[in-house]
Amino acid sequence: MSVQNKAKIILHVDMNAFFCSVACILNPTLRGKVFAIGRENSYRGVISSASYEARALGIHSAMSQKEAYDLVPNLIIVTLDRSYYYHYHQEFLKILQQYSSLVEVASIDEAYLDITEASKTRHPVVIAKEIQLRILKEVGLSCSIGIAPTLFLAKMASDMKKPLGLTILRKRDVEEKLYPLSVDEIYGIGKKTYPLLMKNDIQTIRDFMNLNNKTKIIDLIGIRSYEYAYHSISGNSSNIVDPNRHSKVESISTSQTFDVVIHSDVEVIYELRKMTREIYQKMVSQNYFTKTISVTFRNVDFKTMSRSKSIDEYTNSFQDILDVVIDLIEEHYHNEPLRLLGVGVSNLKKEEELPKEYNLFTIENIEERKSAINTMIQQFQEKYGEKALFQNKKKTL
Repeated sequence: MSVQNKAKIILHVDMNAFFCSVACILNPTLRGKVFAIGRENSYRGVISSASYEARALGIHSAMSQKEAYDLVPNLIIVTLDRSYYYHYHQEFLKILQQYSSLVEVASIDEAYLDITEASKTRHPVVIAKEIQLRILKEVGLSCSIGIAPTLFLAKMASDMKKPLGLTILRKRDVEEKLYPLSVDEIYGIGKKTYPLLMKNDIQTIRDFMNLNNKTKIIDLIGIRSYEYAYHSISGNSSNIVDPNRHSKVESISTSQTFDVVIHSDVEVIYELRKMTREIYQKMVSQNYFTKTISVTFRNVDFKTMSRSKSIDEYTNSFQDILDVVIDLIEEHYHNEPLRLLGVGVSNLKKEEELPKEYNLFTIENIEERKSAINTMIQQFQEKYGEKALFQNKKKTL
């Protein structure tokens, strides 16, 4: 548990119906309509997001498209390339980064920022309202914002009013604002956990925080989960916004499950090209280079196979990565029907971490040349001893 030094002012900015909002920017005729994001022209597939108008009719994410159509026969379902979501994610982040150097991305549609410093000269509510308005006017997305002294409470606050909500949640507000909420509103409580709690008469957050129920709750969910949730609700969890929390990336990957199987080289390469472009954009945005590329297949019998290939030098070239992907396809794919495809890159390094290759014939600047020579001498001596190259010859008579 992180130790808090003093009260901080944390914002949690949560885009409202992000995927549907992006769809409305690209196609304004969708505004105000009952629609969802999924697989167009198909009864197979799963809803990934629904407009607020669709949600009012019972449509929600993770619902099968068949079930959604049964519920709302005139439901509009649209499909968007994932690159659009990534673009608008970057656009709203640019605005947040103008208010604080401490911005932590939580997911593609939400982020935390520490505005403690900025709040010394401007009221935090004024800052939050300005951010909300700018994202709406400049990017075209609406968002809800929670203001609190910890990340957990800021997240809870942003969920309390949607869309375009703005909620302040201080420690002294917790009992009044959080305790009456259902226990399934506790951030981090899993979908399998809260039904178990409710089945055992832990219906509200007040019930959860009642120490008379402590033993029962620990028996149901374990002491670690209980203590994390209890301290977080009390306002005693982390207040550290860390921009680098997720920066140590070991790999980047993406995959796609298909409702209708694909079974030709052309289809496979078409889909993998799109995924490779997505991977490439993530690498470039985070300044990563890769040396190992992999592809994943899953056939109709749900057998999954992954194959990878390492190259001689690190690269962040889209074409280099795609060439390896195509090589792997040509070697390992034999036109069998597939349910899933995936692309991944690993063995990642930042540009500044890349091994430097020295070539005196390509170094024009004399100082760079000297530095390169000294580096090669040092490497040679580390391998063969400090006296290598400079050992005095014995004089002969």
